[in-house]
Amino acid sequence: MKITFRGKAVGVLLLLAAGGMAYRLMGTPLPQPTTPKSVSVRKAKADRNTLYFAPDAPQLAYLRIQPVMQVSAPVSEPLPARLAYDEDRTARVNSPVAGRVLQIVAQPGDKVTAGQALIWLDSPDFGNALTDAAKSKAELRQKNLAYERAKMLFEGQVLARKDLEMAEADLSQSQAEARRLALKLHNFSQGAKLAISGERIALRTPITGIVAERQVNPGAEVRPDAPGPLFVITEPAHLWAVIDLPERDVAKVHNDQAVDIELDAFPGEHFSARVSAIGTALDATSRRVQVRCSLPNPTYRLKSEMFARATLLADTQRRVLRVPNGALVMTGLHYFVFVETAPGVLEKRRVTVGNEGRDYAIITAGLSVGDRIVTTGTLLLNSELAGES
Repeated sequence: MKITFRGKAVGVLLLLAAGGMAYRLMGTPLPQPTTPKSVSVRKAKADRNTLYFAPDAPQLAYLRIQPVMQVSAPVSEPLPARLAYDEDRTARVNSPVAGRVLQIVAQPGDKVTAGQALIWLDSPDFGNALTDAAKSKAELRQKNLAYERAKMLFEGQVLARKDLEMAEADLSQSQAEARRLALKLHNFSQGAKLAISGERIALRTPITGIVAERQVNPGAEVRPDAPGPLFVITEPAHLWAVIDLPERDVAKVHNDQAVDIELDAFPGEHFSARVSAIGTALDATSRRVQVRCSLPNPTYRLKSEMFARATLLADTQRRVLRVPNGALVMTGLHYFVFVETAPGVLEKRRVTVGNEGRDYAIITAGLSVGDRIVTTGTLLLNSELAGES
């Protein structure tokens, strides 16, 4: 079909009418695309060693500022240590007789008192000991009566002296055997009052504490010569920190010395301990001596066999400044920190580092008590200062 100029004009008019109808239906025209504005972050002003930030500077959100900590002066670098049970308050309980476990009374974490039953055993050895004790009592009673008769006959001049002495010797032997069997039963019961039901015997705790370990199951066979204890009872409010002290530091430690303990389980926290014993010999292989420290644990937060770092402290009242290693910036051969001298004003200051441990360093010069330093974000500040220089 041939389209004339008149037809084209009509088509254009129809398109314009449709566009106007759509505009009226929509109510508002479509938004026109705009060119995005560029976002600029204000850099900090700086002079030779100081940065100046505005109160709303975004860089401040990445910084952590803390006051310098003052602690007792250490006499050694942090040393490897581990936590252990206080053996003066720990009992490892094993069975004094062979037998089979009938019932387990105490579970790990239970608090027990001295003499309380931990498990009940069915023990033929214990039954034999009870039988022997009963026989010994009957024999002792018989020998005692025989001695009384012999004594009466001897006093009536009817019996010879040697017969009286023989009766007296038999009585002494029976008394000794009765004492032996009584001590054997006392050992079986661990000094507690026996609760006897057939051949059942209770294995009891000798101390008051908490059940830390249980290495026995119902129905298990137990023996007195077992390689490990069936139960470990301890008082977890008291622990030992065992330090492997290098030979070069032996002269720096003595009894009752203060020790600072750090653990990975509680980052940033410090626990106080005291040296309670020093080993008498070095290990021939490691060239180290074990040092034992008493560590209070009233909240039971610390656990045996945790790894720790122990720092021997000086006995004097001398105090030193300690900063996190993250606060230090090394430029060339020197250490620097950023000190907040006013809100938003951070000064890069040179410091002298003494002992440097895994997490903290001792500052011997360059800082004062009360200074506030940047502990997180020092690399950001250093790059800002380098960009302005």
